[in-house]
Amino acid sequence: MTGTHDSRNFFLEGPAGRLEAILWTLSAPTRHRPPLAAVVCHPHPLYGGTMHNKVVYQAAKSLDALGHPVLRFNFRGAGLSAGKHDHGMGEQEDVRAALDFLAKQFPGVPLFLAGFSFGAWVGLNVGCEYARVSHLIGLGIPVNSSDFSFLHRCRKPKLFVHGSADQYGAIRKVKTLVASLPGENHLVVVEGADHFFAEKLDQLDAAITNWLREVFRLRH
Repeated sequence: MTGTHDSRNFFLEGPAGRLEAILWTLSAPTRHRPPLAAVVCHPHPLYGGTMHNKVVYQAAKSLDALGHPVLRFNFRGAGLSAGKHDHGMGEQEDVRAALDFLAKQFPGVPLFLAGFSFGAWVGLNVGCEYARVSHLIGLGIPVNSSDFSFLHRCRKPKLFVHGSADQYGAIRKVKTLVASLPGENHLVVVEGADHFFAEKLDQLDAAITNWLREVFRLRH
């Protein structure tokens, strides 16, 4: 964490009612037009997933440390968010609501979409189609049980970070998927890491940070 950010806890309006959210932004003395603003989506709410999940929190910290505004929110029915779980369909509308909010807060700024596990499946599905989203990050994509074929229609640059011992996404399947995708795609395999990157969050941080620095070095 930068130590120079403001943290705002609030509710944003979602299609099924209010969504509990936290927005980190640069504090006033250091505020400037950010190069990007990001939404980070959490894992499956029926298995305890919320925006406070350690992987989601680490991804947000990595983005925040580079000076980027970061929005986390709870899907419908999770935490204090209204509504009930909708097996990923309604949750896609929640992601759109979060992106719409961020787009209004930061007009003209490119948006990033990052998601972990269920949040990657739901979030990347929306991020591929959402015009303002320029880059995507998929963490621990659950390819064993979820259909990621929509990525074959998505040419936006993408980073995937995956544990070699991920019990919900066989690394062989992940490598095959990423190699088949159009556009720029980068896969970082964290050796020995399980689905939740237990004791490997520093390597998750390094993967996100290094990729973002490379993206903006190439762009600028």
